[in-house]
Parts: sequence; C-alpha cells; structure tokens
Amino acid sequence: MYTFAFLLLAATMCLALLGAGASLVALGRPAARPSRIAEAAGLFAAVALSAASGILTRALAFSDFSVIYVADYTDRALPLFYRLTAFWAGQPGSLLFWAFSVALCGAIFQLTPAYSRLSGTTRHWYWVFYLTIIGFFGLLLTTWSNPFLVSHTAPADGSGLNPLLQNPGMIFHPPLLFLGYGGFVIPGCLALAQSLNPAADEARWTSVSRPFMLAAWALLSAGIVLGAWWAYMELGWGGYWAWDPVENASLIPWLIATAALHTMLLATRRNKLGATTVFLVALTTISAFFATYLVRSGVVQSVHAFGDGGVGNPLLVFVLAGLVLSAWIAIKGRDPQAPALSGLESREGFLVVTAWLLLLLAGIILVATMWPVFTALFSGGEQGSMGLTAGFYNRVCLPLFAATVALLAICPWLRWDGGLRRKAFFIAVIAVLAGWMGGLWFAEYRLPTPLLASAAAVAVLFGHGLMLTEPAGRTRNALCVAGIHAGVALIALGIAFSGPYKTEKDLILKQGESAQLGSYTVTLNRVMVGEGPGYQFLEGELGISLDGKPLGILAPQRRIYDKWSRMQFAEAATLFSPGNELYASLLAIDEQENVQFRVSVNPLVNWIWFGGTLLSVVPFLMLGARRARKTEEEC
Repeated sequence: MYTFAFLLLAATMCLALLGAGASLVALGRPAARPSRIAEAAGLFAAVALSAASGILTRALAFSDFSVIYVADYTDRALPLFYRLTAFWAGQPGSLLFWAFSVALCGAIFQLTPAYSRLSGTTRHWYWVFYLTIIGFFGLLLTTWSNPFLVSHTAPADGSGLNPLLQNPGMIFHPPLLFLGYGGFVIPGCLALAQSLNPAADEARWTSVSRPFMLAAWALLSAGIVLGAWWAYMELGWGGYWAWDPVENASLIPWLIATAALHTMLLATRRNKLGATTVFLVALTTISAFFATYLVRSGVVQSVHAFGDGGVGNPLLVFVLAGLVLSAWIAIKGRDPQAPALSGLESREGFLVVTAWLLLLLAGIILVATMWPVFTALFSGGEQGSMGLTAGFYNRVCLPLFAATVALLAICPWLRWDGGLRRKAFFIAVIAVLAGWMGGLWFAEYRLPTPLLASAAAVAVLFGHGLMLTEPAGRTRNALCVAGIHAGVALIALGIAFSGPYKTEKDLILKQGESAQLGSYTVTLNRVMVGEGPGYQFLEGELGISLDGKPLGILAPQRRIYDKWSRMQFAEAATLFSPGNELYASLLAIDEQENVQFRVSVNPLVNWIWFGGTLLSVVPFLMLGARRARKTEEEC
C-alpha cells in the first residue's frame, strides 16, 4: 500500500511535468485548444495527492509503526485526534499536506465556469506555472522528503508527538496556513499567465481569482492568529508573539498578500498598478515557499523549525527562479498607457502608502530574521543561533503597524482623485482620534506607539460606524470591508495594551499563603500531583480575588511526559475577561514545598482573538457579494 502511495507521488510529478511541457508546446500553435494532458494532470494531481494523504492518515489512525513517519511522530498513548494531526507535525507530512492543498485548490478552480471562459493561451500559460509547482512538490516528496518510507522491523511503539503540539490550536494552525498558501497559488499563476497574454478578450484575472485570493487570505489570517493563541496558551511565558523565525515566516506572506489586496483594488477599479499587483500576487506564493525554506533548511535556528532535511537548497533555487521570472513577466506586462496615480491627498495615494508600509514591514522582518546569515557572510564566521531580539522588532515594526492603522482611519474619507468626500465625518473621526489620545494621556497611558495605535483603532471603529449612515456603506461588500478593518482595529487595541501595560510578577507561595499582584490577591489553595495519558503533572490551585471579591480559580500545571522525560512542559491557566485577563504558569517547587508561579494581568489580550476571528470569517462573506456600483461615494 505504501509503495502504491509513493508511486502516486511519482506519477503526479511525471504527469505534471508532462502537462507543463505539453502546454508550452501548445503555446507555439495559437489555434491549439487547451491541452487535455495538462487538464488531466491537474485533476490527477488532486486525486493522487488526496489518495496519498488518505493512506498516510490511515497509517496514523491505526498506528502502523512500520511507516517511519508514523513511528517518529506518534505512539499508542496518543489520542486519536492528535495521531491524525501528526500528519503535519513533521517535514514530510506537512509538505504532503501543502501539496494536497495546492492540488485541491487547483482542481476546484479547474471545475469553475470562470476557468472555462479563459482564452486558450491564458490557460496554457496557467498550466505551465501551476503544473511546474505541482511537479516541484512531487520532486520534494519522492526524493528528500518521502513520507512513506517503511522500516522492515516495526517498533512496538512510536516516539510520540512533541507535547507542545498536543494542543487544540495545533490541530488547526498548520493546516490553515497550508490551505492559505495553497489558495494563493491560483491567483499567482493566473496573474502571470494573463500578463503574458494581455490582448485576450476575457475577464481580468483580478476578478476571476478574487474568491481564491480572499479565501486564502482569510485562511492564512486564521492560521497566524491560532498560532499566536497556541503560543499564549501552551508555552507558558505569558505572551503570544516572540518574533521567532518560524512565526515571522508566516507573517511575511500575509503582509505581502495584504499589500496585494490593496493594489488589486487600484488595478480593478482604476486600471492602475497592474504590473505591480501581478508581481505582488506572485510574490505572495514565492514568499510562502521562502517561509518553507526558512523552516526546513536549517539556515536559521528556532525551537519550531524542522532542521535541514535536504530540501533547503532545492527550495532556495525554486524561490530565486520564481522571483526572477515573476519580476520579468510583471515588467514585460506593464501597460504603458495606464493612467498616472493621483496625489498623496487622494484615496489612491493612501492605498499606495498603505501597501508600501506593509511591504516595508515584510522587508524589515525578512532582513531581521535572516540577520545571522547576513552577518556570517560578512564576518566569514559561523552564524548566530537566532535573529535580532524581540526588542528590535517592537521598536521598529510596531510604530509602522500603528501608522498603518491610522491610515485606515483616514483613507475612507478621501475621494479617489483627491480631496475630502464627507468633511464633517472626517472632522469627527479626527476629533475622536485626538480625544482618545488626550484621554489616555491624562490617564497616564503615555507610551507613544500604544497611544497612536489605540487611538487610531478607536477612530477606525467610529469611522465605520459613521459609514453605516450612508447607503453605500450598507452594501454587502462595504460591510465586509468594514468588518475586516474592525478586526484589524481590535487586534491593534489588544496589542497596544496587552504588551506594554502588562503586569507580571513571580510569586513564591506555600499552601494557604497569599500575595498581591496590583489590586488582585492570589492565594495558593492547594498543590496536587496526578497522572494523565502518558504524563505526570504537578498542579497548583490559585484562588483569585479583587478587593476581597472572589473572581475564580487558576490551576496551572507542570508536566513531565513519559517519552520526553528530560524536559518539563508548562500548562498555563487563564481567567477569561474582555478587560484584564489573569494568566498563570507554574515554574517550580522546592523541597520545602515552596511553589513558584508566574502570574500576570494581560489587559485587552482577548480583543486580539476577537479581531482575529473577524479577519478570518468576514472575507468568506465577501465571496458571493456582487461588486457595488463604482462611485466616489462607495466605501
């Protein structure tokens, strides 16, 4: 069965490359119909990778330890749902799932009426790019990262899944990322294809690929937010974003994709920045492959990385080739007759500045993440183990993020060609922004970046509320855009307060003792030892009260897993609140039964998850929305 699965991967690679070659040949014959070989290869890839994924899933479900991948990432004590999610716990499985995601999105697109209405030449070019990507996945999976390697002497039990991955967030976080990456492949390939066939009488690629672009962006957003939530709940350090290379690797494609969505608006409605948009959409997919290179090449060190499994160099070559090819096609496809952009005081100008800020953020994060590699090149020595510290990112990136949110508050009140479209509303928004900043200043919340970010976020929410008073602001499309921007604003509010104004303290308590954390009283009610499936734990039960009024119980744990006995793992506990959330992790216990806890008060942290939910859900509501009438009054 596993030999059959491997043969499916090999056949996918061969047929994909054959289909790409057949499409190239057909391009030399303008009258040729779309290649049946290419279309068959696309559908075969979806079926074959689905079948291969099903075979690996079955092996995981039934604990077939003759498969090396199953033995490496599961054991018999692991619950079924964690055995299944081990599919993407290791490098071979995660690459297979990503390839499956690409093939699934490709098959869906191939079966849509929009695909059938594309011209033959555009379809030929689309298949050249798309099947080359499928073929590259096939190459990786049949050579350096084969998930179906079999051992002749199967162990009685497996090595088990890393306890850090045994969390509900990790059930959904990786597959959502890969589904997002896979969805971006369709608009990327289609944009390049139509750029090479600009005279075609067909729907523009921006309209055809819009559902895939929105869905992929929403899925990637959900994956990133869930990853942050997992870090917050599972790692026990009280934060949700450490600027780790692997965290940065998924954020870079998201920033580029968000910039592309803004320039797509100009390309679609104003016939401007068409070539730039083509390049940015293609760059989104290229950056996803680069993210994979960061995680799987060993070029930077991270507790989340897979290490070098032989795929690093092929991925780097593929990324560089894709970058050069995409830039050449975008330049070649420029429209010399495209109208010039309006000035900075226009909505066009603000959209361009927003896109540039997002790209600047992506560039800074990329350079900072790769900093150990760059320093090694110049010094001739060995690279450092990590990139720049979190302090660097916070000082440089957070002000740019706050400025981007401020642009969101102003942009809707500008006309496309310049000037204000609702002067009274604009003045009201600015007044709210200034008033909020003044109120926080007098309340002694005076850190500049959080001050700007929170005020801009409130102004965004207030401004979109004003838009509901206009007919154009109540269209389905406008409401969805407002929902997405509101999600960004809520995230900005959560970040502005939960990080800079967090209160944290290490407490050492014996049973029955209490300590103060600001206005909160923390009491250690009891300490208990117990066992779970495959682990032992130490739990401390903390009673929390505010001004003498009981609020609830926190019960953080310290765990030692049977197959990871050299490491201890923290299970944090939280006391939910939309305002100040209490967070606790158990650090240690000594021979005198003094228990050390780290307890923190995280203001507005849950607004990050509320905003992230909006970002992840609202774009799907836009998929069926009809485009509203293009007027300057439209939001």
